[in-house]
Amino acid sequence: MNSTMKHALIGMSTALSLSMMNILYAAEDTIKVGVLHSLSGTMAISETTLKDTMLMLIEEQNKKGGLLGKQLEAVVVDPASNWPLFAEKARELIEKEKVAATFGCWTSVSRKSVLPVFEELNSLLFYPVQYEGEESSKNVFYTGAAPNQQAIPAVDYLMNTVNVKRWVLAGTDYVYPRTTNKILESYLKGKGVAEADIMINYTPFGHSDWQSIVSDIKKFGSTGKKTAVVSTINGDANVPFYKELGNQGISAEDIPVVAFSVGEEELSGIDTKPLVGHLAAWNYFMSVDVPANDAFIESWHSFIKNEDRVSNDPMEAHFIGFNMWVKAVEKAGSTDPEAVGKAIIGITAPNLTGGKSVMLANHHISKPVLIGEIQDDGQFETVWQTEGLVEGDAWSDFLEGSKDLLSDWTGAKTGGKPCGHYNTQTKSCSGQD
Repeated sequence: MNSTMKHALIGMSTALSLSMMNILYAAEDTIKVGVLHSLSGTMAISETTLKDTMLMLIEEQNKKGGLLGKQLEAVVVDPASNWPLFAEKARELIEKEKVAATFGCWTSVSRKSVLPVFEELNSLLFYPVQYEGEESSKNVFYTGAAPNQQAIPAVDYLMNTVNVKRWVLAGTDYVYPRTTNKILESYLKGKGVAEADIMINYTPFGHSDWQSIVSDIKKFGSTGKKTAVVSTINGDANVPFYKELGNQGISAEDIPVVAFSVGEEELSGIDTKPLVGHLAAWNYFMSVDVPANDAFIESWHSFIKNEDRVSNDPMEAHFIGFNMWVKAVEKAGSTDPEAVGKAIIGITAPNLTGGKSVMLANHHISKPVLIGEIQDDGQFETVWQTEGLVEGDAWSDFLEGSKDLLSDWTGAKTGGKPCGHYNTQTKSCSGQD
């Protein structure tokens, strides 16, 4: 081999090595963000949009210059509505992909599945969906509604404004509906509602044959007392449930339904005309007419390239949680979970209803509560809302064993030691600290 060719090959080899090093460096020089949402299975109807929301938020942050001088990189996985697979995918995100934080889960059973993984590996999860409460983890930030930010105000509205006397608590058979209904049953009985005036029913995920159940609801509501359905039915089972209500002629005037898991996304797949007047309780509706929401919807439609796509409450929760995380990372000067966990307490971020939410010491946020009526275009008209923001409560005031508990990850209210399960009677902390 002559000297010229030899030097050329050495130069090519060096350039190739440097190029590979630059590619490797570039890959390592991003901040990875985990996106843990079902893109297939029964929950895909709700969760796919949340994946898209996270991709939009990450893209927008990168256009602003990224975070700590680095670009953000979304790492998307599909746990496929398979609850044990959520834990496996969470571990993959944390151990293999080295994500700085994860935004994900919908059902409480998926959150319960991943919780030990996030605590074991000391990583951060931002959970964007309404849930049953009765939990406080150092590693989880609950940006969806706790029961006192959705379920209790909805029941109060039905009781005080609609004069409801009989109650159907209908839910999907897993931890969120069962615990929420346990809280609501205790709350209703405390308000003087007789046990005979409370009907409770659970169905499996993906349930499709609602004829007999809706018939039972219709019969339960035919006694002359005003009856309402409080629905914690989740996922694609809502489509045949609402269709069967229409099939059996149950209107909102007869037996109103207030849903905690049905928003604009779920309604976009069905004919809503027979459902006009039925209700949902959330902390956000797409129809809220304020500049912040207008700007968000415009950004969403531009990103998704489809002006028919709707926005909904869990999307807003991701919007709030992501912006809080960004601010906390900037404040801490690091993505280290310990530093970010401390920095995020007290952080405020705009919500999409015109105010600002704050991350509380119990890892929940402050939110307004809105009751909306379904319109024939699949949107909601707000018929009631709280005057101000409601602070999320990790532990219910209406359950024995919970009403004496509080959570404070700063330690200010828990004897100086950060604690998520502090008993105000025994002055002791149990569980993770």
